[in-house]
Amino acid sequence: MMHSTGFYFCLLVYVSGKTLIGVYCLVPQKYNTNDEGSSSLDKGFNILETTSKILPQGLFIETVRESWNFIWRRMMTELAPQDSSGSYERPLSAFRNREIGSLEFPDEPSRYHLYLGNPCPWCHRVKLAVVLKKLEPENIGVTSLVDDPVKASRGGWIFSKNDKDPLGSYDLRELYDKLCPGYKGRCTAPLLIDKKAKKIVSNDSSDIVRMLNKAKLGKGYEETIDLYPNELASEIDATNEWVYELLNDGVYRCGFSTRQDAYNKASSDVTTGLELADKILAERDFLCGNVFTEADLRLLPTILRFDGAYSPLFRAGGVNTRIRDYPHLFAWLKRCWNMDGVEQSIDLENAVSSYYRQLFPLNPGGLLPTPISKREIGLE
Repeated sequence: MMHSTGFYFCLLVYVSGKTLIGVYCLVPQKYNTNDEGSSSLDKGFNILETTSKILPQGLFIETVRESWNFIWRRMMTELAPQDSSGSYERPLSAFRNREIGSLEFPDEPSRYHLYLGNPCPWCHRVKLAVVLKKLEPENIGVTSLVDDPVKASRGGWIFSKNDKDPLGSYDLRELYDKLCPGYKGRCTAPLLIDKKAKKIVSNDSSDIVRMLNKAKLGKGYEETIDLYPNELASEIDATNEWVYELLNDGVYRCGFSTRQDAYNKASSDVTTGLELADKILAERDFLCGNVFTEADLRLLPTILRFDGAYSPLFRAGGVNTRIRDYPHLFAWLKRCWNMDGVEQSIDLENAVSSYYRQLFPLNPGGLLPTPISKREIGLE
């Protein structure tokens, strides 16, 4: 028989009003291997076996659990601001209510530039607007960001060697600093800038989508989809409200909740939103009638990411919920997917895997699930 040497390490702290003695131990542990010489079992630090001789197992487990939960909640709060109930509250965008076509931001070709990240659903809204409005590089520039919070100096977005920032920045934080010196807020995408004036126009996806729908940006006369027709404006606005509250933001409130009651409320909201969308789409092709509008555009990125990330990782609506469980919503998803340019607007595998790679408080082991395919979602 062969042997290998292991060690155990034990740290006991003050938790839940109990004062526990701090113990730091490194003790060699012998683990047998089989006669064929395979690797020995890794038993970690062998803490449970060792501490049970001097402390009740329940006390040790309670200590570790409370310590783990405290650290996890602190990390979650850093990732996603919380209210007192443990519910995620999305911070407001810092640059809003500006418009291309105003005196400050004239409607001109090649003057404006977009920064978009594939995994982000808010960026995906804007990418869909670019695609559906048939905007070309001579109308507006687009740079694809890479999500890498380890390399980013603040936030999570950097530039790749293959798609550099036209203003020469290393990451999105540096770009914000160039355009708005002294800015202390979140360095988020999507981001729309005025290259000529060296100003930020907006970092709010809703405002950017609305701007792109109206602006000419040097385009000749070419009939494209109107995402916000006047006759449907009030219905689109009303639909946007519940789509955002119940679904766009609802899935994030599920994933970023740190208290059970907060999660229960968010998960119930998601279920309500899915049921409402399914009911509406039983009677019409799209959310506001028989034409694709801004309301559909705002819902689509959430639904495309649902089966791969929001249900299994965020537990939105329960871990077993799938879009195909809602037949009319599922038919709508396939209808949208088959529109020109929609499939090309997203790398679905990359978008889904990003949630597991980057949101480490939700996936601390860093294991990536087998990628969900378009076929598994039902898009092929």
